[in-house]
Order: sequence, then structure tokens, then C-alpha cells
Amino acid sequence: MASHPSSHPAPAASAGLNMDLLVGWILLAGVLLSLTLLLCGALWHRFATGTLTDNFRLAGTNLLAFVIAEVHNLFHGALRPRILISSGIAVLMITPYIRVLASMLYFLFEERNLKYTVFTLFVLSVLTYSLMLH
Repeated sequence: MASHPSSHPAPAASAGLNMDLLVGWILLAGVLLSLTLLLCGALWHRFATGTLTDNFRLAGTNLLAFVIAEVHNLFHGALRPRILISSGIAVLMITPYIRVLASMLYFLFEERNLKYTVFTLFVLSVLTYSLMLH
């Protein structure tokens, strides 16, 4: 008698972290948080000024300098729409970095795979360098 497909037990779920699920949640959370900050900042600016245009420039700075300047502005000035927009941009730029960092930590501690850990560490180093360029 042939066995019915439903009579076989389902494969056991991994007791450890699921890398695809982790990466998916990191990317989803980063994009949704960024979108929320950008929309709130843009709407606030629209209601405060009557226009969506602003003289917002990012040229000539790297991510670290950008974040430090905006945190400084936050603590030394009133909360403004620009800070929400800046935070949304920073979150969007940092999201892939956090994804690669999580991958490296996953390969190091969960998989204990030295080859993939070294590969992702290299990618993390290149991302770090590129985010710090002017």
C-alpha cells in the first residue's frame, strides 16, 4: 500500500535562527522605519511651510558625519521636519549594513562557518569604507 504524502512527518524546524527570516525582518523593519520617518517629516514640512520643497543637501559628507551633524542638531535645537527626513535617510542607508553585519554574526556564531564569515566580513569592511567616504 502506498503511503499518503500527509502520513510522513514534516521536517523538524531548525532550533537555531533562520537566516532568511532574520534578513527579511531586518530589511522590512529598516525600509518601513525609513519610509515612516520620511513621510512624517515631509508631511510636517508641508503643513508647516505649505510646500514640499526644501533646500536639503547631502553633498560633501559621509554617513557618519551626516548622522553626527543631525544628532547634534537634534540635541541643540528644536525638533524639526528636517531631522525626521535626515533620520529616514540615515536608516535607509544603514539598513543594508545591518543586514550584512547580521549575516556575518550568523555565519560566525550560528553556522560556525569560517569561510562565509570571512566573506561577509570582507563585504562588511567594503561597506564600512564606502559609507565613510566623502
